[in-house]
Order: sequence, then structure tokens, then C-alpha cells
Amino acid sequence: MMTPMQRRTERKSRNQSMVDMNLVSLIDVFTILIFFLLSSAGVEQAMPNTKSVQLPISTADKDPKETLIVVISADEILVEGRKVAAVADALAQPGDVIAGLDSELALMAQRQAVRAENRDKEKTITIMGDKGIPYRLLRKVMVTGAKAGYSDVSFAVRRKNEL
Repeated sequence: MMTPMQRRTERKSRNQSMVDMNLVSLIDVFTILIFFLLSSAGVEQAMPNTKSVQLPISTADKDPKETLIVVISADEILVEGRKVAAVADALAQPGDVIAGLDSELALMAQRQAVRAENRDKEKTITIMGDKGIPYRLLRKVMVTGAKAGYSDVSFAVRRKNEL
């Protein structure tokens, strides 16, 4: 029969062997996981999903670039998800400049790119226009963008094979 003190020392010596744990392999696994997540985070780039806009169909092969996005639905004009004008008001305005869109684009144009590789994207916009919008509205949006200093305009379309 063992005394309580002997049982305690035996239990303590038995548990000491399990305390010695090597964390190096665990740190390696987490480092690889973080590297994989960071490297694959920006691989796929998609345009914002707006259910109210039916994009025209095209055979375009280029992937979309990350630019300032102007969405023209049947009812409203949005810049980066914020409503800047109503389509009915924009069509009723005399002239080719849409006031709300012009002020928002001018505000966005004042932002400076921090990284050198993003400087060429500063004055680029992508127009996501519904395929049923009238041409004169699209023309007004393009003229307003040009007046605000956005010289490079792209149009978002759906690829034929994505149907």
C-alpha cells in the first residue's frame, strides 16, 4: 500500500511527460494557412450584384477591373452603392450634365491613390447600365463623367457563355 504522498509524487511524475509540447509544427501550419488565405483573397474579382440591372450580353473576353462603379437601373443612378439621382429627374434635366452625379464624381475624383500601381485607376469608371435604358441617359452619364475628369470609361456586360 502506498502512502498519499507517494501516490501524489507518482501521479505528478506521470503527468510531467505530457506537459512537454512542441508548438513549432502548429505554428508552421497556421503560417501556411494565413499565407494561402492572403494570396487567394484578391484572385477573383466580380462586379457588384444588382438584381435591378439586366446587363447586355457580349462576347467580351476581358475580366473586370477594379474601378469606380456607376450603376444605372430603370429607376435610379448609383455611385458605389449610393443613390445620386433618379432616372426620371436626370432625363428631365436640360443639358447633358446630371447635377447629383456630377457632384458625387467630383467628390470621388478628389481622392488620391496611396499606392503607385493604383494611380492609373484613379480616373476610370465602369458603367453598369441596364440594357433597356435610353441612349440619351447613357450619353448624359458619360458626359458627366468626362466633365468630372474620368477619361477612361468601361461598360459592364454579361458574357455569352455565362447564360
